[in-house]
Amino acid sequence: MHVTPTRVVEERNWVRDRAETVVPIINDVRDDLGEIFDTEVDSITTEQYRTEVDVVFADGDLAVNVAAMVAILRELDVEGDYPGFVVDELLGRELAATIAGRQPLRTLGEATFHYADLHVHGDASENAGVDDCEAALAAGFQERLPGWNWTDRESPFGVRYSSS
Repeated sequence: MHVTPTRVVEERNWVRDRAETVVPIINDVRDDLGEIFDTEVDSITTEQYRTEVDVVFADGDLAVNVAAMVAILRELDVEGDYPGFVVDELLGRELAATIAGRQPLRTLGEATFHYADLHVHGDASENAGVDDCEAALAAGFQERLPGWNWTDRESPFGVRYSSS
């Protein structure tokens, strides 16, 4: 695979165009996890998703890595699928973490990928890695987007430095 700026744009467009599939996954995951953790989690809109895709792809270093992982997952298909189970899980988890960002969101993105992946099943006509890609996009972007109460407040663990 050869990744060029043109290929990054193509992958960005594919990720953006996948909103109709990814946004409902994000909202389903947020509903489920909100219920599990007894908290309200805001749903997101297609526009919020697309705007955040643009933010991710505006950072060239991040964009090239996200684009490469998306391209690999989109093209990944293993005869009989099961032997390829580990590689698509590994790539999906890393894609979700990369999109989610710094800790603790990175680890939460990885964990959420596995949860989302259990609930996402691709079309039989698609390569095996596509549903893992969609689950990863949902997990990573749902961590980046507002709506979780704990991310809407200042952490009580921040230490303020004073020069006096």
